Amino acid sequence: MKLRYPVYQNGHVSERDARLLIAAELTMFLPVSRRQEWQRVTLDGTSTLGHHVESLGIPLTEVGPMVADGRGVPPSYQLVAGDVVEVHPVPRPQPLPEEPRFLLDVHLGTLARRLRLLGIDAAYHNDMDDPSLVVQANEEHRVLLTQDRGLLRRRALWLGAYVRGSRPADQLRDLLERFTPPLRPWTRCTACNGELRPVPKQEVASLLEAGTERNYDAYGRCGECGQVYWRGAHSDHLEEIVRSARAWTA
Repeated sequence: MKLRYPVYQNGHVSERDARLLIAAELTMFLPVSRRQEWQRVTLDGTSTLGHHVESLGIPLTEVGPMVADGRGVPPSYQLVAGDVVEVHPVPRPQPLPEEPRFLLDVHLGTLARRLRLLGIDAAYHNDMDDPSLVVQANEEHRVLLTQDRGLLRRRALWLGAYVRGSRPADQLRDLLERFTPPLRPWTRCTACNGELRPVPKQEVASLLEAGTERNYDAYGRCGECGQVYWRGAHSDHLEEIVRSARAWTA
């Protein structure tokens, strides 16, 4: 069934025009003045479909299937006059070839700590520039998480994702629903992302305050930075983060 697109005020459709039907989930990336599902693009004979979509402000990392006249087309597709293309969001959950590992940009430190709390591999540096982020993401096969659309448009980047939401809780839910990583709470160091290993009390006794040593017997220690953890150190706030995450991924 052929899509019908709206007629513009002057009733004229240029021979060099094509139309994009942007899914509602993607209109948030459009400029406020153009925040509508139907978008008209003028063809120049060289720009690809992917270029036209990105020119609207939509990172291709957020785009899933694109369909022209009932058939899927890639970002490299060359639009022709009269084309009507449906632009869908990336599917959720987003399939990946392996268990997701993440790298977060400098503005997402709180989200990084929450991912680590849940046992999710989340690398983070508070002083890394954009080119270095791309290099690490590619070398370690990590999904680069950011709210910087320009960073997601870097051609060298193997895979990235735009993080939705301004509150850490909303950002965490967005990531868990998109990638559905397995949760292993209390198994990673929230400070450095290292893995925790159980340690006997006597091995860390010299690092504990008297009250802690007296009241707790089970301890873990980060294999990377040496930070010591015990279950009593988890506040009600952290416990609630874990409970919410489990509910979102149930």
